Amino acid sequence: MLILGIDPGSRLTGYGVIDVSDVKPTYVASGCIRIQADDLAQKLAQVYAGISELIAVHRPGEFAIEQVFMANNADSALKLGQARGTAIVCAANHGLPVSEYGPRQIKQAVTGTGNADKHQVQHMVTAILGLDGTPQADAADALAIALTHAHARLGLVRTGSYGGRRGGQGKAKRWRDFRPS
Repeated sequence: MLILGIDPGSRLTGYGVIDVSDVKPTYVASGCIRIQADDLAQKLAQVYAGISELIAVHRPGEFAIEQVFMANNADSALKLGQARGTAIVCAANHGLPVSEYGPRQIKQAVTGTGNADKHQVQHMVTAILGLDGTPQADAADALAIALTHAHARLGLVRTGSYGGRRGGQGKAKRWRDFRPS
């Protein structure tokens, strides 16, 4: 089963495809959809077309995307939300189930800490998937989103809101902690 992870953006949309057919996820593809248009409608059309092409080429069974986070600039947050909505509609139009994960949840699932920086995420994605080189930041984020969804499917990470370790909640597990019986 293939999972398509998307890190949405109005200028650059990262994507990552992993195969979770085996116990350990394997890398299939990653990269960025580079948006060339100046007009917002055309930017969103390019996001839709790029994701539609990825779905046609890779035939994923599931789709995962990062949830909207609060930004300092309301205009940027609005544009990000529109790109994200476009990606979700594209997945839905292709009949894919859509799962959403928050930034802290993604970092926690991949690095073990919700406060990880981009370099830590890139490093862990590279290590988990056994990549020869480090993927570009947006592609690494998309792969991290796909890995988070794979973790969630196996029950290795909590879903829903992330509140830390209060209330006796244990630390979320990572791939390296998973030992099949």
